[in-house]
Amino acid sequence: MIDGALLLDKDVGLSSNAALQQAKRLFGAAKAGHAGTLDPLASGLLVVLFGEATKFAGPLLDSDKEYLATLRLGERTSTGDAEGQVLERRPASVREAAIEAVLAGFRGPVDQLPPMHSALKRDGVPLYKLARRGETVSRARRRVQILELEQVRFESPLLELRVRCSKGTYVRTLAEDIGEALGTGAHLAALRRTACGPFHLGNAATLDALAAPTAGERGRRLLPLARLLEGLPRAELDPSAEARVRNGQELRLSGLGEGLCALYRADGSVIGLGRGQPGGTLRPVRLTRTLGQAAEKHR
Repeated sequence: MIDGALLLDKDVGLSSNAALQQAKRLFGAAKAGHAGTLDPLASGLLVVLFGEATKFAGPLLDSDKEYLATLRLGERTSTGDAEGQVLERRPASVREAAIEAVLAGFRGPVDQLPPMHSALKRDGVPLYKLARRGETVSRARRRVQILELEQVRFESPLLELRVRCSKGTYVRTLAEDIGEALGTGAHLAALRRTACGPFHLGNAATLDALAAPTAGERGRRLLPLARLLEGLPRAELDPSAEARVRNGQELRLSGLGEGLCALYRADGSVIGLGRGQPGGTLRPVRLTRTLGQAAEKHR
């Protein structure tokens, strides 16, 4: 069974699930997932997880993301992106100094209204399905963090921005809000994800590039499980402690802080994720399977 992560450069027009299924077939993986959806109109970094790596999607889903976002000033659309119908056109002339002043106001904590064209659900129904029926429902604003926001290029009416933001940020909404603050209106014309947590687009491969090599060369693209847990506090367990954790027991470890931590054996292999509790106790969260469990599964 294949266990590891793949940094994939997803093309525009392809859904995250379609890209995932193609990668899964290329690698012959039995189980696969990803660490954060990209819309079909967006391109860039999709972290694909195979086998046991799917257990560690959580920290990546919670991590900061970075994007190159292209705004088309002067046009508002029904969906907030290039797919929707144009609702309003305004002059797109704006001064560079005005752009910087507006961007400064969006750095830091921002309250966003989730768009109707989103996967959020109301009574089990995705909002985008309601929107397609012409329905609009009330949504609560959500606080997100815009950690970095800078102008990359401005050739009116197109404004390209680099955005580093917290999980849950709607870049489409950010584009619309920036357009309103500029007085021009705007929609998101293009979006490319360039980073997810510690992983960067420069190390990713396209599906076409992955289809060309041999299986061995393709396999060298896989990142080991330990790479997914880098940056988390580390706890090393001896065989006795590992056995107790696998039985669902809590451990008391000296020097253990509160919060999520990575669990390893002495040889550096990954046991899984734990959570430090008040008082220095460790509770198991997600654990890799043992060799015995793997053998039992494939009988």
